[in-house]
Amino acid sequence: MYDFDRVIDRSGTNAYKFDLRERYFGTNDVLPLWVADMDFAAPAAVQKAIVDRARHEVYGYTIRKEEFTNAIVNWCGTQHQWPINADWIEYSPGVVPALAFSILAFTNKGDGVIINTPVYPPFYSVIADNGRRVIKNSLINRDGRYEIDFNLLEEQASQETTKVFLLCSPHNPVGRVWTLDELQKIHEICSRHQVLVLADEIHSDLALFDHQHIPFASLHNEAAMNSIVFMAPSKTFNIAGFSTSYVVTANEKLLKAYRDTQNRLQLHMGHLFSGVALTSAYNEGRDWLKALKSYLEANILSLEAYLAKNLPELQFYRPEATYLTWIDFRKLGMTQKELKSFLVDKAKVGLNDGMSFGQEGRGFMRLNVASPRKVIEQALVQISEALR
Repeated sequence: MYDFDRVIDRSGTNAYKFDLRERYFGTNDVLPLWVADMDFAAPAAVQKAIVDRARHEVYGYTIRKEEFTNAIVNWCGTQHQWPINADWIEYSPGVVPALAFSILAFTNKGDGVIINTPVYPPFYSVIADNGRRVIKNSLINRDGRYEIDFNLLEEQASQETTKVFLLCSPHNPVGRVWTLDELQKIHEICSRHQVLVLADEIHSDLALFDHQHIPFASLHNEAAMNSIVFMAPSKTFNIAGFSTSYVVTANEKLLKAYRDTQNRLQLHMGHLFSGVALTSAYNEGRDWLKALKSYLEANILSLEAYLAKNLPELQFYRPEATYLTWIDFRKLGMTQKELKSFLVDKAKVGLNDGMSFGQEGRGFMRLNVASPRKVIEQALVQISEALR
């Protein structure tokens, strides 16, 4: 019913993943498995909704009506067992911009913001580029499975200038789905020291292998009142080219402060297709998502089996969520520069440099498995042959 094996030619569509290869890798001659979008067609219902609206000849200013917030309320309730109210929701032009608005709204220059490293590169920039101080709470790597250093988190949160904990949940790039116990510990520490939790949950719909994502604010009322959750259907349904993000908080004061900042920057309008894409995806995309997750799991298991058989020097911990895999190349004994050169010039595969996620990423690369299986298999063969 859903053909995720079909190879779709994205060249010439101004696709970041394909059309920026020359700039990022120095050549177009690499299989691109880097940018965190998928090479799969969006659900047919989403395509139809976009085309139907595009047939109307007028593309003027648009508003988001009740169907927008109702779709979000229903999705959070059914997908995450998280009952929310429509008036807790605010549109945002993107999760990363929303994080930046929140940093501006809830901190002052010089204040500290905690992040779990290695982590998605914009986590650094939304803090540092706005004159705030990055506080690195490095994750503890236990044989490939990453855990939070709670003793260090307690110490960091207790500092007077620490104002925010920027939580990546599920975590990109290490693929952890934080457990109820881990989230509760985060809440207890942050609540004790009056540290606000900003939870980037953009990958929340992509929990895999029977793992269950828990929205941070769903823990209990105290957590809900000390947090803002950031979500979007963009990763889930491969509609990242639309502005479909939103923020959720039960705390009226937090929501007002967020809105005031976003409005002050005149970035609250959105565009014509954002509401159309979100509502169609959330209302009609459940079966597609179920099939997608099964396909991603099979891709990950195929990758795992190939590495074990053909490239035992490479190691990774099976991700609990996301279509991103965090692969350890350190046993090859290469410097990061040598590793990048090997992958691009010899294997002709374009992966994300682990160092872009922080110093903890030295010797690692991030590989995106959200492509047809034969594309992933081809990349692995190219790495294997280049190494041998």
